[in-house]
Amino acid sequence: MKIALFSDVHANLPALQALFNDFDERKPDAVYCLGDLVGYNIWPNEVVQAIRKRGIPTIAGNYDFGVGRNSDDCGCAYKSEAEKTMGAQSIAFTNALIGNDERNYLRTLPAHLQLEFQLNNDQLFLLMVHGSPRKINEYLFEDRDPKSMLRLLEQSHADVLFFGHTHKPYHRIFEYEHNGKMAYRHAVNIGSVGKPKDGDARACYAMITIHDDSSKYSKESIEVEFIRVMYDVEKAAKAVEQSVLPNAYADMLREAR
Repeated sequence: MKIALFSDVHANLPALQALFNDFDERKPDAVYCLGDLVGYNIWPNEVVQAIRKRGIPTIAGNYDFGVGRNSDDCGCAYKSEAEKTMGAQSIAFTNALIGNDERNYLRTLPAHLQLEFQLNNDQLFLLMVHGSPRKINEYLFEDRDPKSMLRLLEQSHADVLFFGHTHKPYHRIFEYEHNGKMAYRHAVNIGSVGKPKDGDARACYAMITIHDDSSKYSKESIEVEFIRVMYDVEKAAKAVEQSVLPNAYADMLREAR
């Protein structure tokens, strides 16, 4: 079976529409969204409505959590005073724009989703979070110490952990011993649809393939493909520039940073 996972749309409707067009062509068996539907662009309501219309199971991102509670804190780790000032403008703009129904939807999103597959004699546990299993806004970067990452996976009982938040996709595999045999855990950052930060401005999502013989004891049993989708980046960037949002957010879309 094929599972499509996406995250961090951040109110970028052109990117989301292109993503859905790609889904319609590839026809995955299941689709999940790992949060951060809103923030940084002008279409928070339209993005929420589009995801709800498709009935896509969705968890809360840190931005959704803040806006859902009409908070002025998005839970973002801004590094400079300039970034903090821009971030305050963004969440104030989103809180002013979001509709009551859309805010209520964001407030009721779950913190995580867990799937259990038993396609053969082995159980396979998949956990979906936004930042990490411990905290909605914890950053799990690719260079995290392997022992630390494996410990996190073990504590969350996840054979495969899916997450977003950093806007930078990657797939790492960790070995460990289980019942006297070598087993494997996977950490998969699915990237960002509407605000990539890896130098590629195209929308990004992950397509996961699980086979009938998939098992924690097989390193290759989970296939992960990162798919990039072209969309009208300039339309999204100009929408930012024509709003009260800082123009720097438009440059970030163009440069994917």
